[in-house]
Amino acid sequence: MLLLCDVGNTTTVVGLWDDRTVLKRWRVSTDRERTADESRLLLRAMLAEHQGVPDGGALSSVVPPRTVAWREAISEVVEGPVVVVGPGVKTGLALQVDNPREVGADRVVNAIGATSLFGAPVVVVDFGTATTVDLVGPDGSYRGGAIAPGLEVSADALVTHTAALRRVELVPPRSAVGRSTVEAIQSGLIYGYAGLVDGLVTRVLDELGSPCPVVATGGLAETLRKHIVTITHLERDLTLVGLAAVYERNQPERAGTGS
Repeated sequence: MLLLCDVGNTTTVVGLWDDRTVLKRWRVSTDRERTADESRLLLRAMLAEHQGVPDGGALSSVVPPRTVAWREAISEVVEGPVVVVGPGVKTGLALQVDNPREVGADRVVNAIGATSLFGAPVVVVDFGTATTVDLVGPDGSYRGGAIAPGLEVSADALVTHTAALRRVELVPPRSAVGRSTVEAIQSGLIYGYAGLVDGLVTRVLDELGSPCPVVATGGLAETLRKHIVTITHLERDLTLVGLAAVYERNQPERAGTGS
């Protein structure tokens, strides 16, 4: 059993993995002031729901101040090694971009998870604080992608920079033509964002030159999935799948594989 952790800018996802299956997942706020001790207590409370101690752990993080604290916390609640996605870690994924060190750990792990589930080529759309669209080419290498403001970030910006508009629930309105200010905002956010993603994915597929699976993941993926025609699959645990694959590729018996 593995303890997997993905630290995002807004939300941290923790999962238990065993026999190629996510046994349990938790989503908690990414508190940038939380100490290693607090993180350890949080993990112990989660693990109390299940018998047994994890054999190891894997961590990806796009919040550098939290990486050390979470690594220390995970190390104290598992019996084996902890793999942190970053330079020097074997991923098996060649990064065909100008500066591989700039690619976020979450984008790397998502690409690995998508390739392990769907093969290559594949496109990944991750709906988080930022929305990313990433391409894994036919040869299994990471080719890059696009980064756009996330839906919630866009909604916050709209409210912050206008005097009369207010926060709304991020659900689709009755129709694209909103009959109230609330519905008009919802239409612009939900349907406008769906158009943004469809536009980006269409351009990526045009550059690829052939169709391929387009996999959605992230906290808002289920909300937006039905409004985006280019998405073919929804995988809420894609990041955890990728983290488990990275862990396995960095065990002694796998040390000679990957890149």
